[in-house]
Amino acid sequence: MNERSSVADLADRLRREVERYPEGGKLPPSRALMERYQVSPVTVSRAIAVLAAEGLVLSRPGAGVFRAAAFRGSGGPAAVGAIRPGDLSWQEVALSADAGPRDLGAGPLFATLAVPSPEVIDLNGGYPHASLQPERLLAAALARAGRRPGAWERPPAAGLTELRAWFARDIGGSGGLLGAGDVLVTSGGQSALTVAMRSLIAPGAPVLVESPTYPGILAVARSAGLRPVPVPVDADGVRTDLLAAAFDATRARAFVCQPLFQNPTGAVLSPARRTEVLRIARAAGAFVIEDDFARRLVHTDSPALPRPLAADDPDGVVVHLNSLTKATSPNLRVGALTARGPALERLRAAQVVDSFFVPRPLQEATLELVADPGWARHLRTLGAELRDRRVAAVAALRRELPGLLGPHRTGGYHLWLRLPDGVDEGALTAAALRAGTLVTPGRPYYAAEPPAPHLRLSYAAVDSATRIAEGVHQLRRAYEEVAG
Repeated sequence: MNERSSVADLADRLRREVERYPEGGKLPPSRALMERYQVSPVTVSRAIAVLAAEGLVLSRPGAGVFRAAAFRGSGGPAAVGAIRPGDLSWQEVALSADAGPRDLGAGPLFATLAVPSPEVIDLNGGYPHASLQPERLLAAALARAGRRPGAWERPPAAGLTELRAWFARDIGGSGGLLGAGDVLVTSGGQSALTVAMRSLIAPGAPVLVESPTYPGILAVARSAGLRPVPVPVDADGVRTDLLAAAFDATRARAFVCQPLFQNPTGAVLSPARRTEVLRIARAAGAFVIEDDFARRLVHTDSPALPRPLAADDPDGVVVHLNSLTKATSPNLRVGALTARGPALERLRAAQVVDSFFVPRPLQEATLELVADPGWARHLRTLGAELRDRRVAAVAALRRELPGLLGPHRTGGYHLWLRLPDGVDEGALTAAALRAGTLVTPGRPYYAAEPPAPHLRLSYAAVDSATRIAEGVHQLRRAYEEVAG
């Protein structure tokens, strides 16, 4: 019997034994338990720790281990057995008494944030593997930030001026249309999406979204009481003929899009369509909310990137958002919203109501990070690693599952697989997990009924190209099981 099962077995035995003791009764000493159950001192210690964590016993150094007592008066812990089970059924009525949204569609977000067990190959995750994160740069930046004068003082609500100016240059270029006064520092990209969509679109109103699109956009829309209306995407980005028709049919006042390495298709909005998107939105009196999440995930073999839509928008049509999180660490939740005119004041007000401001030490650490000479080197290294992982994933798919992979780009961190009609993507996802590989079904990426079954395969969260190839091989086994 291994150590883990021994601890669980002893904890189960002691759990039953403790029930026979009065409150405050002392358990036998460790040596007696070792002899009685023929286990090691470590096993006894860990089993007692399990019971203590459950509130069944109290360990008093130098005195022994006692059955937990229900403390009278205020503030004391009660014995687990003495706690009356609560009746939570009333919540079903309370949560259903109004007409608010029921299912926000947050399941895919939980799946993205979940950490799979080490033996599972993660072809689902949305953040780069720990080996791709600049941990030393981040640690050094955080240490220097803590020594900055005023590092713990309250920051301006819109963000530190230096950081806002850096984002303005990063988005619009030096001497461009944007300045520090056009930028609002946010707590990452998801928060920026929430602030933008809740600020600019009235509850109950339609909002145009790409189809398919990032499930986090759909979740924000539903939580804000909005009605997402899908506009199909092809290899050149959103179909602008259908975008114009959707604006005419719905009178929507916003379109949310990812023009660069779109999630999940990887599409890049073509030059002709870039101009058309801005023209169509301006004619409709609507905003374009540009989610520029992947700009720092460009691969080293990629051609020159197109500028953000916001960089060529003198009329304030575009509300631009991006984040440093995916290129650094899930914990560096610092991003920016860029807007011009009265829309920016609306965004500022919404953020103040939601969260006041982004903590100053985090903003100071971000400034230290982007000013470090190692920052540019990290982005080049990340681009090379993502390129290698993409090449490995594409080669494995062509070898193992030819025909499923459509057009793909040299940026981002994912591939979009078109399954044959009739293949159950849910069953395939489950079979792949049983085989040892985690992938993402396509259904959550659609605001309405999907036109075909799909899978999204992410190659950023895996530790090596070898593991990517192994994961695709396991996916093929699952595909053969489900599709015959």
